[in-house]
Amino acid sequence: MALGPRLDLRQSQSLVMTPQLQQAIKLLALSNLEIEAFIGDALESNPLLEAGEVSRDDEGAGEPAGGAGEEPTADFSIGDDSALDIDPAALDRDFDTGDADWGAALSRSADPQLPGIEESSSADLSLADHLHEQVGALCRDARQEFIARHIIGLLDEAGYLRFDLREIAADLGVNLAEAEQALGIVQQLDPSGVGARSLSECLAIQAREADRYDPCMARLIDNLELVARGELARIKRMCGVDDEDFADMLAELRSYDPKPGLAFGGTRTQAVVPDILIGASRDGGWDIRINEDTLPRLIVNRGYYLELRQGGADKATRRWLKEKLADANWLIKALDQRQKTILKTAAEIVKRQEGFFRRGVSELRPLTLREVAEAIEMHESTVSRVTSNKFLHCDRGTFELKYFFSSGVGSSDGEGASSEAVKARIKALIDAEDPRKILSDDTLVTMLKAEGLDLARRTVAKYREAMGIGSSVQRRRAKKLAAGG
Repeated sequence: MALGPRLDLRQSQSLVMTPQLQQAIKLLALSNLEIEAFIGDALESNPLLEAGEVSRDDEGAGEPAGGAGEEPTADFSIGDDSALDIDPAALDRDFDTGDADWGAALSRSADPQLPGIEESSSADLSLADHLHEQVGALCRDARQEFIARHIIGLLDEAGYLRFDLREIAADLGVNLAEAEQALGIVQQLDPSGVGARSLSECLAIQAREADRYDPCMARLIDNLELVARGELARIKRMCGVDDEDFADMLAELRSYDPKPGLAFGGTRTQAVVPDILIGASRDGGWDIRINEDTLPRLIVNRGYYLELRQGGADKATRRWLKEKLADANWLIKALDQRQKTILKTAAEIVKRQEGFFRRGVSELRPLTLREVAEAIEMHESTVSRVTSNKFLHCDRGTFELKYFFSSGVGSSDGEGASSEAVKARIKALIDAEDPRKILSDDTLVTMLKAEGLDLARRTVAKYREAMGIGSSVQRRRAKKLAAGG
């Protein structure tokens, strides 16, 4: 066999994710207040951008290419399909919306003077940003880094991955082994325990980090339900350790953080400002709009653009001006698409949970991200980002968009009831109980079943404890003390 130099043509897949596409994805997850800070930095760095209303006198006169003079609209139409849906399976292609300048802006490198999302959100570093800063150094190639960063984007505020890994692999067009390897990278990041799919996995990750994950500790972590039920003697026999070792294992276990992600973001002590405003319309429907009080409108300063372009500037200045115009076009388009995506998602939530908006929490229905994503023909991860850090205000108060997504329990009408609705009913029954006849969990199960809600006793106990309501024994003692006897 002859040896020698040769040229071969090979076709391969690669993941393309430009800096501006990454920012477009991150924009979806930011609240209006965080967007406001981002816009403020953009106004300082780009002289072609200014905040204000578009007047009729300006329209069509000397407008730069790309229609950058259009203001982002908050008007929503059910038939509007232009909402931004980031497809994570973007293999061998740049993101493109069909607009020449929009696509061109995305294909260039991001302006180094354009503020990064991380710099303009809250002073507290978010969990996602903290993880994104670490992940690049651990990945062996761009493909693995893309998958790992996608997984980071799907983590909830506690740091858990609530999506099935097989579905993630299918969405990205990669095999399951690659997705598992990328998840393994995420689970190596700080804080220890992030990327877990269950409490036991979260604690196991932290035990491995502490070099305490021996067979005995593994058996303890695999049987947390016995610890929760107080069956310590049984679990000690299963672990095969003496009293001293078992006490040491429990102390170690209790030192771990069951929700490691909560140390980052999401706990800021600031007033909640709604991103979406909902009110009843005159025709019996709903008026859904973006809260524009927290979202400045951007336009291109046409006069300044024309003055610089026609002022005999040198080649370098013209190149700089072209880049600034492209950045301005991109940001205005991105914000406009973000608003449309949020409104489209909010409209579907209102449609699915109309009973809540008309009659209250008892009418909340089970709802998943996938159901909304399929209804509005977007990707589930897009809906997840859109509903993160967003608040909705209606006549019944201000609620996080995530509030409207919950698991369901069986009901006699076949439609099911959301866990929030069930919790509200349990609380109402307990609040109305006779101090001389405290309701046990078994009694609550019977009463709820009579109302068409089929719950197990352990489910009632779990919901009651989640609301901070004591057991029947604890409530009887507390009410007896309150009555002075």
